[in-house]
Amino acid sequence: MNSLSKKIIKKLISKKLTISVCESCTGGLLSYYLTKHANSSKTFYLGITTYSNNSKKKFLKVKKNLLNKYGSVSKEVCFSMVKNLYQMTKTDVSVSITGIAGPSGGTKKKPVGLVFIGIKKANKTLIKKHLFNNTGRENIQKSSVNKSLKLIFSLIK
Repeated sequence: MNSLSKKIIKKLISKKLTISVCESCTGGLLSYYLTKHANSSKTFYLGITTYSNNSKKKFLKVKKNLLNKYGSVSKEVCFSMVKNLYQMTKTDVSVSITGIAGPSGGTKKKPVGLVFIGIKKANKTLIKKHLFNNTGRENIQKSSVNKSLKLIFSLIK
C-alpha cells in the first residue's frame, strides 16, 4: 500500500490534480496512506471520517431517507457520499468508503467484509462493491484501502 500511495501522490502532483476522501469503516486509514508522503499537501485537500449516520447527514448531506431505506452500507449511500464530497470540495478526484469491518454488525444480507468504494473524477463516477474475507477488522480495513488505492491509480493513469 505504501509504494502505491506514493505513486498516486506523485502522479496527482505531476498532473496537478487534487483529491479528497470521506471514509467510514476505514476510519481515516486511506487519508493516512495518502498523506504520509512528502509533498502530499500539494494534492491532498480533505480527509473526513464520517463514521456515524449522523455525521454522514451533517457533514456530507446524505439524505436521511437514503440511510433509512438502504442503510449506511449501500451503493446508494456510497454514491451520495462521493457525489456530495465532490460538490463540497471541488477536487479533481473524490473517494468514499463505507462498509462493515466487524467483528460484529454483519447480517446475512450485509455480512462483515461488505464494503462499497466510490470514486468520482470529472464526469465519471464508479461505485464498486467488495466482499472481503472476514479475517478480522484490521485486515478488512487494510483490504478496503488497498482496493481504493488500486482504483484511484487506475483512474489517474
